[in-house]
Amino acid sequence: MVERAADELRRGLPVRLQREGGALLVMAAEYANPSTLELYDGLVDDSFVLLTNNRAAALKVAGEDWPVVRINRPGWMTAKDIVAMADPTLDLSTPLKGPFQRVNHASTDLDVAAIKLAKLARLLPAVIAAEVGPDAEVGHPVLDVDASDVLTADEAQAVQLKQVAAARVPLAGAENTRLIAFRPLAGGIEHIAILIGDPDRSKPVLMRVHSECFTGDLLGSMKCDCGEQLRGAIKAINDAGGGVLLYMAQEGRGIGLVSKLKAYALQDQGYDTVDANTRLGFEVDERIFAPAAEMLKGLGISSVRLMTNNPLKVEGLEGYGITVAERVAHSFPTNPHNAQYLETKKSRTGHIL
Repeated sequence: MVERAADELRRGLPVRLQREGGALLVMAAEYANPSTLELYDGLVDDSFVLLTNNRAAALKVAGEDWPVVRINRPGWMTAKDIVAMADPTLDLSTPLKGPFQRVNHASTDLDVAAIKLAKLARLLPAVIAAEVGPDAEVGHPVLDVDASDVLTADEAQAVQLKQVAAARVPLAGAENTRLIAFRPLAGGIEHIAILIGDPDRSKPVLMRVHSECFTGDLLGSMKCDCGEQLRGAIKAINDAGGGVLLYMAQEGRGIGLVSKLKAYALQDQGYDTVDANTRLGFEVDERIFAPAAEMLKGLGISSVRLMTNNPLKVEGLEGYGITVAERVAHSFPTNPHNAQYLETKKSRTGHIL
């Protein structure tokens, strides 16, 4: 049901989030249009925009450190204004925003679930919302989803990961390789285990958790070091006699490809990779490591030598029951296009470089 609800948001349709005692009708803010606002105006006296605290702070809305902030929708606020609130790549072209007024309403599970659903849909974390009855008529059928299911979706999908396909795929630098696909039982994004050789599972297995990077892995982008890390890890694991690389569908540290491109656009305006993510409304890193841990368990691997420069990956795997016997450094020389990116990872996100 959560996957279906996320798909509805991606199509620009409303979804009703429910919990005992209340419900929110939500639509993606980046798809706001006059018809959207007419829908809400015809249902309730008051609707509002939900933003993360990070995005609200960027818009100079005083907060209370609530994870999600309700913003009043006064009469002057048009659909174009709402889209600009959600999308910081429009900040320069729409500089005179607001002033916006925060609703004095602490974040609820429904508020947090609404933003979480937008993230699961790989959309910007901003929605138009209104409190409605559980049976409110909205002019056409609307999908209902339980807020608690949305809030626990990541963990639930990780636990449900199952091997659904495997094949031998010789790679440059590692000819004795099998690709093993993992998919949640309820559907969703597949992750791939790249099993190189036949590692001895009685000892810590050399491995890397690699988040997919379309621009770096496939196109050879010089803005990051992802492609070098991917190919370097495959070669190093093969040279060491075998191991595994988990290729995780967590583009852009979990924000998705489109949002990552928006972050790149903000970097062109002078923001570093950390500030670009938070200005978009995301956390610095949206990934969780439960899927990677479950994949390792599915492969019969409980102890690893982890190739990473990120201590959070060590903590993440260990937090889900995988023993990290050793952190193996895994870095490559900078180039003129990624030097600042790598320096930011070192100085602001704790990477050991």
